[in-house]
Amino acid sequence: MPIDAAGALAAAPRVREIAWDHKDVQLYHLGIGAGRPATDPRELRYTLESRLHVLPSFATVAGGGAPGVIGTLSAPGVDVDLARVLHGGQQLRLHRPVPVRGRASAASRVVAVHDKGTAAVLVLRTEVTDADGPLWTDEAEVFVRGEGGWGGDRGPSGRPSPPPADHPPDQVVERALREDQALLYRLSGDWNPLHADPEFAARAGFERPVLHGLCTYGATLKAVVDTLLDGDVTRVRDYRTRFAGVVYPGETLRVRMWRTAGTGGAGTGEVRVAVSAVERDDVPVLADTVVRYG
Repeated sequence: MPIDAAGALAAAPRVREIAWDHKDVQLYHLGIGAGRPATDPRELRYTLESRLHVLPSFATVAGGGAPGVIGTLSAPGVDVDLARVLHGGQQLRLHRPVPVRGRASAASRVVAVHDKGTAAVLVLRTEVTDADGPLWTDEAEVFVRGEGGWGGDRGPSGRPSPPPADHPPDQVVERALREDQALLYRLSGDWNPLHADPEFAARAGFERPVLHGLCTYGATLKAVVDTLLDGDVTRVRDYRTRFAGVVYPGETLRVRMWRTAGTGGAGTGEVRVAVSAVERDDVPVLADTVVRYG
């Protein structure tokens, strides 16, 4: 069997040293759609080095190299075709604000392998630490189509409670994506041809190259921070989502947000988010999305 669950779980963490600076941060921000309008002070905090703030989702590309989805495929015990792989979900926990420049150690290992019957799901956890201690922890859920059915654990079934059906969103914003959005975003390190090569995309079952899920992930967090957190990137504590559908470059994202009270005292809370593609009758693209803030 291409996936050796026991071997993947028993493998020691793979550790690599990562580094980044303001140029990497600025490129990432441009890749998720920042900088429009170019002279807007609210956008300059993402694009101008003299006043740069780091959107926490930059952590998913910090240091370059392969993202969690690609990294999972090179884990011990995993040997699968990239064309059968989908990014199922992402969670990011911030221990401290992400600095504009830094050097850190990133330790990654597969912490779960679930048998969903028609697919296998692998969870790759990466813990990033610098000289001052833990910086962030992220987890990527990777679906491998056609690799389930060996009788393994199906994994947890619990999901975040959905936004209240009887309550309109507190905020709704739309974010137009560039036609070349995926080509720009991939310069931050995700070279999966699914996002650029029409022939590869067709082999994977898509009509044309699709946008990186993590690009939608970043654009959504930016919408939440700019709209409900007064642009303060340091307030984000935890951000999770499930990738519910594809986004095509050039489409428009509709981001609906519901603010709920937090349990950590005054000034804390969470935002439930639903994201859809406007041009395709609001088909869902991100679901079970929660931003926790302090």
